[in-house]
Amino acid sequence: MHPVLCQIQNGVAHLTLNRPKIHNAFDDELIGALTEQLKALNDDRSVRAVVLCGAGKSFSAGADLGWMKRMAQASEKENRKDARQLAKLMRTLNALGKPTIARVQGAAMGGGVGLVACCDIAVASDGARFALSETRLGLVPAVISPYVVDAIGARQARRYFLTAETFDAATARALGLVHEVVAENQLDATIDALISKLLECGPRAVHEAKRLVQRIAHPDAKARRELDELNADLIAELRVGKEGQEGLSAFFDKRPPAWKPS
Repeated sequence: MHPVLCQIQNGVAHLTLNRPKIHNAFDDELIGALTEQLKALNDDRSVRAVVLCGAGKSFSAGADLGWMKRMAQASEKENRKDARQLAKLMRTLNALGKPTIARVQGAAMGGGVGLVACCDIAVASDGARFALSETRLGLVPAVISPYVVDAIGARQARRYFLTAETFDAATARALGLVHEVVAENQLDATIDALISKLLECGPRAVHEAKRLVQRIAHPDAKARRELDELNADLIAELRVGKEGQEGLSAFFDKRPPAWKPS
């Protein structure tokens, strides 16, 4: 089963994370496939908008357990390479030359929150739930941090990065992570209405409007790329460090980590 499905109709591409049995959790294969699909859509002149979806009950539950186990046992160099691939995915989605819409239902955790933050527009079902849960494992949401901080601001990130607490769709809207919250059976109709508005606008104007916002918000593109490298280095170091190893081991062993009060 291919980890990412792509369907294009009437100038709109629906990209679907296709690992529903494990809530569309990330692994290196999904990251690579999604990056390549996004690149292809960016080059396809017939595509005017992209909707990012998750098959089944969830948008994306974050990192796949098998992938996490492999990375916990890998060297810092291998972890750095792996983290840079995830950084490349987030950068590709964030900078895509077409408008992007995240369709969020169920769980959006860790890297799933990063995908939402990288999309231009995000619509969530009222039952969706979100978390930046990395610190529970002795890690940090390093690679996705520039995009999440852009979406929710530094003040809110200082709470949710640190506490790793789960929050609901209404809170996600209040934070600025999503633009609209609707009943799950209204997700597609709401997104279709947004797409109709996008298609009424000039394609080049939409492209330039997106670039304009990014240029104003981040005038130094080189510094942003350097930040991606620093963040990849950071998560690689934490994954192989003492605390990260303890956090991951505790998670897989289904026991409290050593730092948790008894």
